[in-house]
Amino acid sequence: MLDGISWLITNIGAAFVNFFTAIANPGLWLDWSNKEAMARFIYYGGSVEFFFVVFTLFLVLTIIGLFRSSFMWAMVRGLEGVANGLGRFVAWFGLIMVLQQIVIIFLQRIFRVSSIEFGPFAPFGFPLLPGPSFARDLSWWSEELKLYNAMVVCLCITYTFVQGGHVRVDLLYSNVRFRTKKVIDMLGSLLFMMPAAMLTWLYAWYFLWRSLVTPKVSATDKLDQLLMKSKIIKWNVERIAFSPNGFDAYFLFKLLLIGFCGLVFIHSWAFLWRSWLEFREGPGAEGKHVDRDAPGDSTQELQTH
Repeated sequence: MLDGISWLITNIGAAFVNFFTAIANPGLWLDWSNKEAMARFIYYGGSVEFFFVVFTLFLVLTIIGLFRSSFMWAMVRGLEGVANGLGRFVAWFGLIMVLQQIVIIFLQRIFRVSSIEFGPFAPFGFPLLPGPSFARDLSWWSEELKLYNAMVVCLCITYTFVQGGHVRVDLLYSNVRFRTKKVIDMLGSLLFMMPAAMLTWLYAWYFLWRSLVTPKVSATDKLDQLLMKSKIIKWNVERIAFSPNGFDAYFLFKLLLIGFCGLVFIHSWAFLWRSWLEFREGPGAEGKHVDRDAPGDSTQELQTH
């Protein structure tokens, strides 16, 4: 028990040193022309050190917020504002997905076009004025629609949460008192949202990098091992399609998975802080400062009993 407490305190203390070292020496991990810097970036992205930097930041902000409610409300509004802003922007890709599918159907079924090309002069047919163009088979554009769908799912997750659009499946929540609900929300944030996002991040981080560089990296690699690998490390972006001439940039889905984990983890802070503030201030604070698109009850959620 004492060893665990000592380990926790030591890592929290080291987080301050690691954070300021990273800020003061960005070239050690951001200068990817140096292969060792890339190796450090890969290692620290899924490391205990990075976790404790983020965890310590969360602790510091929470402690400040416990003494200054206005500061905690500002953080809640800021994080929910980021979720809403990003979600409202990315939601337009749903419309783009529909329009692109309509164009593909018309080109394929009516005009019998086999590919789509984009370029400064390509649509106008000026052979004497060549320019960079992007040409892909229609099957590529058809499969690329999955990317738009993945963007909406991964990047609108917290927006949907703020808007009260997630389905809540519960047996007790709707029948308990207000402050009991807030305790359940706080425990849910601490015991479910944060750990699930963190574990998924650890898997997704190395899942992404194994498709970008060679030799392969894994969560079991120590820093010194990755620094040794850096001597032969090089970009090797996977370009595998699931069909002939199909979409071949599936590493973007892995990048979206990273974004999904980060958004959920950070928003779990906002949900915890909001639940605590509403618990402390009472029912009158429920839904305070919530920016929802549709008018209605601030606690509206689809509930299944």
